[in-house]
Amino acid sequence: MPPRPETEGRVRRFSRPVRWVHRTTAALMLTCVATAACLYVPQLAELVGRRLLVVTVHEWSGLLIPVPLLAGLTARSLRADLGRLNRFGPHDRQWLRAVRRRDHRPASRPAGKFNAGQKLYAAWIAGAVLVMAGTGLLMWFTGLAPLMWRTGATFVHDWLALAIGIVLGGHVAMALADPEARRGMRTGSVERRWARREHPLWREPGERSLEDQ
Repeated sequence: MPPRPETEGRVRRFSRPVRWVHRTTAALMLTCVATAACLYVPQLAELVGRRLLVVTVHEWSGLLIPVPLLAGLTARSLRADLGRLNRFGPHDRQWLRAVRRRDHRPASRPAGKFNAGQKLYAAWIAGAVLVMAGTGLLMWFTGLAPLMWRTGATFVHDWLALAIGIVLGGHVAMALADPEARRGMRTGSVERRWARREHPLWREPGERSLEDQ
């Protein structure tokens, strides 16, 4: 039986659980960033009003950020992707050197399913979320720590929030510049030609990845 036209030349990249975790986490992160902006930017605070409601939404959306990932760990596909994100090999160092030299040739930027930039972003954002959760809890429950600790937590929380906003903006900008990558996260599949060009060490499900050899 011949393949359907819409699937010809395409390869599965992300499973449904992976896409669900990504979308839900992204929605919670954007809610956190938007509510933080409404709390700290006077013009937005005046425009939105209802500060108590904004604070409540900000607190709970922040606490819920890890939940989609924890729930998604029941899926083998998500655990496999996390394992790939946690492995940093020689090809990743070559990718970073090419970025430093502004060498855009595909041959100079070998990548498995995830390139070195995506791996660094995932590690950084995971660490940032943990720090934000810890400092946020110290700010929320004032009886957890002395005033000096809470003052330091507020300082770290505020400046790290700004850094997260900037990094998320860069992440969104790069996604907007790559329609096929967005399609992969939206539908779960990408063009084989794109996969071979952008992630040459990655192979289709069922094949042994060159990054693992």
